[in-house]
Amino acid sequence: MALVAILSDWMDENTGSQFVWYAKRLSGNDTRANGAHQAGPYIPKKLLFQLFPALDRPEQKNPDFWFDLFVASHADSRKIRAVWYNNKLRGGTRNEARLTNFGGSSSALLDPESTGVLTIFSFLVGADGAATECHVWVCRHEAEEDAVEDRIGPVEPGTWRVWTPDTASPACLFESYEPPRISCWLETHEIPPAWLEKFPTAAEIIAEAVGLKDFHAVNPDMRLMKRRDCEFEVFRSLEEAVELPLIKKGFCSVDAFMAKAQTVLQRRKARSGRSLELHARQIFVEEGLKENIDFSHQPESDPGKRPDFLFPSEAAYKTTTFPESRLRMLAVKTTCKDRWRQILNEAARVKTKHLLTLQEGVSENQFREMNEASVQLVVPFPLVRKFPASVQPNLQTLESFIGDMRLLNIANGQ
Repeated sequence: MALVAILSDWMDENTGSQFVWYAKRLSGNDTRANGAHQAGPYIPKKLLFQLFPALDRPEQKNPDFWFDLFVASHADSRKIRAVWYNNKLRGGTRNEARLTNFGGSSSALLDPESTGVLTIFSFLVGADGAATECHVWVCRHEAEEDAVEDRIGPVEPGTWRVWTPDTASPACLFESYEPPRISCWLETHEIPPAWLEKFPTAAEIIAEAVGLKDFHAVNPDMRLMKRRDCEFEVFRSLEEAVELPLIKKGFCSVDAFMAKAQTVLQRRKARSGRSLELHARQIFVEEGLKENIDFSHQPESDPGKRPDFLFPSEAAYKTTTFPESRLRMLAVKTTCKDRWRQILNEAARVKTKHLLTLQEGVSENQFREMNEASVQLVVPFPLVRKFPASVQPNLQTLESFIGDMRLLNIANGQ
């Protein structure tokens, strides 16, 4: 816990009206674990222009700005170049802003082993609003990631958070960095009245998202990704309708404000923790798998052990004469770096543990460890390209996994 205390102190030191935080989970593209030639972690161009106004000079070819970057978690400091490659304005093909000069894999930010890791970039800005330096923390273990998310809320793969801690209304500063709406946003009059009185369960929100955009015409992998985007939009619209009026009224004390903030953050974390699992269950049913016959959700495998899914059922698992070769287990984790080890003893009778994740890549070393522990990654097809080329042939898509479960049911005589 001493290491978490150091992170907590760092966050306190790099918090204030003069700091802008950008938090994300490093992808395989960011760390170059997948062999990409990207020069550094992705940061939206619009945010870079906000932080470094000197970049926004279209009349100049590839304008840049140099600044100091300190990676406190790994005792590293460098001069970093912010550059806008803008030759598209002159007949070329590039129109992107980047941070470069990280020093290759010697930097924790470009180390393939950092793939999936939650990272904070804290930009120190001057009186004119322009950044002068950046302080970075690359989380080193789950406890540090939990400490960060306790402060700013969950950060899922492929998303990012921009946060100005001491600004009165930070949500109004960077609205343009929210993911584009996909027509699942509910206006207040579209929200069931009961939901405005009592926040619905995760399952109820997912059912609403399915009703809005069922996506039955697309394969399970794309359906999962699109459904989660839709469900998150429903959640955010409901959160805004319920919480924003209360926030605008103000608070009678700091304690009251902190209590409300914690309620919102914990609800977001709870939603993030269960969303993928519940979407997977919904898709299994839609694909013709019958619950408690073809699969069991949140069963008890062994005393005190509850995997997310067992196939074909909890009853089959607990029938000692049922062949172990015809049993399967699926764990569900939005991110899997380090967390994948938690599943190893969830179903003792199942040798190969299947793990569904949305993490955008793993290093070859991480994958080798998983393989040696008999963990089979299940990754939605759109994310496969985020993984190293050597790893991609060994991944299983959700559609393929469901197909295997159908064959397993045939073998089991169901």
